Amino acid sequence: MVIDLDRCNGCGACAVACAVENNVPPAHQQANTRNAVSLMNVSAVSNHEQFPAGDTAYIPMFCQQCENETPCMTVCPQNAVDVDPVTGIVGQVPQRCLGCRYCMTACPYHARTFNWRDPEWTDGMKAQLNPAVAPRMRGVVEKCNFCHGRLHAAREKAAAAGRNEIDPADYVPACVASCPTNAITFGDLNDEESDVCRLSKSDGAFRFLARLGTEPKVYYHTTKPWVRALAERSLTRTRQEEFHG
Repeated sequence: MVIDLDRCNGCGACAVACAVENNVPPAHQQANTRNAVSLMNVSAVSNHEQFPAGDTAYIPMFCQQCENETPCMTVCPQNAVDVDPVTGIVGQVPQRCLGCRYCMTACPYHARTFNWRDPEWTDGMKAQLNPAVAPRMRGVVEKCNFCHGRLHAAREKAAAAGRNEIDPADYVPACVASCPTNAITFGDLNDEESDVCRLSKSDGAFRFLARLGTEPKVYYHTTKPWVRALAERSLTRTRQEEFHG
């Protein structure tokens, strides 16, 4: 996946589509960023300059699908995290999760969320739940999995047609389909002819915390140097340097 931050306007349509597609229940009244279930978060960042040099960007953050020594999978005592050898997607198996939250601690992107409560929906919302995605129970961790329900549907369609490979047009995650500015490109990074592969190698493409060596499969793109600098913030910077970006 490649996300063009110069196109993203922070509307949050991707986060809403993600919640609807994956049967994420509405937040309870006392919910906050620490106890609400959210598979995708869109954060506003600023260069902290005065007008007219001031600038703002929006960064959608979710599971970065780490390829190398996936931190969450490495620490899980239950083998509740797996990496699909075909797609490379990092998956979560809620039936195995015991809720220890080691994976949440290990994730450098804070991209995992914990279910503190059993899911609850209004009667009207129950009728609109996605039958392809099972709701998760209280006490387990979850994360973005690139809409596995849509992947399964694409595989079933291919099998019914006697094909081994899915049609890329049949597998588009909800966040990609819902983006009004077409800021998100999805596809096979191993396919040299694909748009996502080309964009991941273009000037201005980068990955957050690439220095960790986890080889995330989510790339970002921007022409703004100050936004790129956010991706590799040093832990040795002073509080004043951190504040001024």
